[in-house]
Amino acid sequence: MSTKRRTPADLARSALIALASMCCGIGNTFAAEETIWPMPEWRVSTPEQQGMDSAELAKLVAFGRTRSFDSLLITRHGRKVLDAYYAPYMADIPHVMNSATKAVVASLIAMLHRDGLLDGLNHPLLDLFTDRSVANVDERKKAITVQNLLDMTSGFDWDEGFQGGREQSLVDLGRSPDWVKFILDRPMAHAPGEVFYYNSGNSHLLSAIITRLTNKRAADYASTRLFAPLGIDPPFWRRDPQGLSTGAFGLALRPRDMAKIGYLYLRHGVWAGKELLPPGWVDSVNRATVSMNAPFDPGLKYHNQFWAMPDLHLYMAVGYHCQVIMIFPDLDIVAVMTARDFCPFRKIANEISGAVKSDGELPANPDGTTQLTRELNDVSIEKPSDVGPTSEVAATISGKTYKFPDNALNIKSLTLFLTDAEPRYSLEIDTHDPFNSLRRLDGPIGLDGLYRRSKPTDFGLRAVKASWEKKDTFVVDVQYVGQGEQRKWFLTFDGNKLNLRGKARDGREISIDGETGG
Repeated sequence: MSTKRRTPADLARSALIALASMCCGIGNTFAAEETIWPMPEWRVSTPEQQGMDSAELAKLVAFGRTRSFDSLLITRHGRKVLDAYYAPYMADIPHVMNSATKAVVASLIAMLHRDGLLDGLNHPLLDLFTDRSVANVDERKKAITVQNLLDMTSGFDWDEGFQGGREQSLVDLGRSPDWVKFILDRPMAHAPGEVFYYNSGNSHLLSAIITRLTNKRAADYASTRLFAPLGIDPPFWRRDPQGLSTGAFGLALRPRDMAKIGYLYLRHGVWAGKELLPPGWVDSVNRATVSMNAPFDPGLKYHNQFWAMPDLHLYMAVGYHCQVIMIFPDLDIVAVMTARDFCPFRKIANEISGAVKSDGELPANPDGTTQLTRELNDVSIEKPSDVGPTSEVAATISGKTYKFPDNALNIKSLTLFLTDAEPRYSLEIDTHDPFNSLRRLDGPIGLDGLYRRSKPTDFGLRAVKASWEKKDTFVVDVQYVGQGEQRKWFLTFDGNKLNLRGKARDGREISIDGETGG
């Protein structure tokens, strides 16, 4: 049991829980204990010991399978009560957080403010970039503050597809040789503070501000000030063409380390007795009031790079394809999800809170424990998919390289080696990086209904399997393990020609034609 001094907020919360216990018969186990810190790793508990129902959590694990989850982790009262990994993903593979990276960057900004390196969150943006020549400057652009960046209310003209569209600004950003210049030069669509619009450019400017004020990349500053105290090894963090840590995406953490970020917030910015985030920062996130104008959920609010559902008493860091750190202050819960598809936040939040039956310990539940154990084992073991007979076309196309013109799938060439003892592929993609545009990916293919994994990289690894759907059509299933992405390509061969069909990142169906030289 920890002997660290508890914060006033922790003591007040314990007092409230104790009062509730006396008045309402709620268990007071949590109130009687000191805060548990996951140092170096999380302590493990049964759900019932922390007042949660194993059978309800088993249903949630099963639901994750229907939504292409890679992992699902839940902690309560500082202990891990659920830790699920869906094959072929595994616990020790770092997972790209996508836009949940934004919450980490915002936390670093809060630390700069706490340490006096940033005098205030209302500091004008352009004052931090006086050495740059910025285009389209008007009174509105001069009025943008750091807080506007944090709240996605900068007013920049930007298209990220949040309310429909094709993420054109993100595409253009990725092709720019200078990301900070591209963002700062954007014309203004609104006055700062007038309208919320989801803009990853805001978040990248926050990363640039961190570097300006510390002379360190955000990744290096985070490793010293945030990750080291939390017991997180320096992670992979993508960089822009100037070497800045990407502020909007590109950070990869293991789910159990993502949960530590959530736990820091659950404990009001204090970690093992040390205040890492300034007083009031976490409470302001919990009281988010900026409407996201989200057509898929009008109740969503935003503040300091966090999403919030005030009616459900939670807030969360959210990344594309359900990379989520969900914090339930009233229930003392942190939940982490990583996935390869979108997920219904509200449904998941309700099921997590619905699994809470008491603030104290519940009686043992052998049937529920058996059900949960069965689900955890089931999702962790890969099941082979159906495989049809091998087409005679396999021998004629094996070893041939098919080249493609520019396309929305970013595929430049593809070679399949299907008659080798160990079938494999060689794929060349266009990254649109001005300094290193082409990248070759190689790896094995499973032709028996099971994935074959490539060698691991900083972004995880690729798991690929394929089978012949028709005599001339080869279906390739690619999981970018640890990147939250899955693709299915339909390859139709006709002599030296190849038609490749698949979905782009924005969900559009794309068809491209390639051919080989002989």
